[in-house]
Amino acid sequence: MLEISLKLERGGTANFNGQLRLPFELRQKSRLRTQLVSGEEVALMLPRGEIMRGGDRLQATDGRIIEVVAAPEDVLHVECATPTELTRAAYHLGNRHVPVQVGEGFLRLAADHVLEQMLRGLGARIEHIEAPFEPEAGAYGGGHHHGSHGSGPKIHEYVLRK
Repeated sequence: MLEISLKLERGGTANFNGQLRLPFELRQKSRLRTQLVSGEEVALMLPRGEIMRGGDRLQATDGRIIEVVAAPEDVLHVECATPTELTRAAYHLGNRHVPVQVGEGFLRLAADHVLEQMLRGLGARIEHIEAPFEPEAGAYGGGHHHGSHGSGPKIHEYVLRK
């Protein structure tokens, strides 16, 4: 069985020798027995707290590079009539700690009939679609940590503009 224990830095140009297609729920796991797209069995043994994103590259113990593919899954595609209504919908989802993908004029979240009803009550238009799900990592990065590991919180993926 192929063992994968290292996530490579993003932006690398390494060619890959296989693909690992997983939904978001499984891309959050650091220990997982699964299969490559080719059917080869793999054991993930990544450091705890790592979230795999579509396009990430992993290195197997035999040196092979494996590309992570965000598998299409059932999601709610949410749009609103105004930016204020979309912001309100995002606020209520965030208040419930729901993983949300933020796009230009839309939100996406895992299909959930209770949240769908809440969003419709806020005036949102909702469509059930199948698409890769890449929710926000959060203001302090991917994992949930306690204690002092470094120099404090770091904002990722955002640039302050004046």
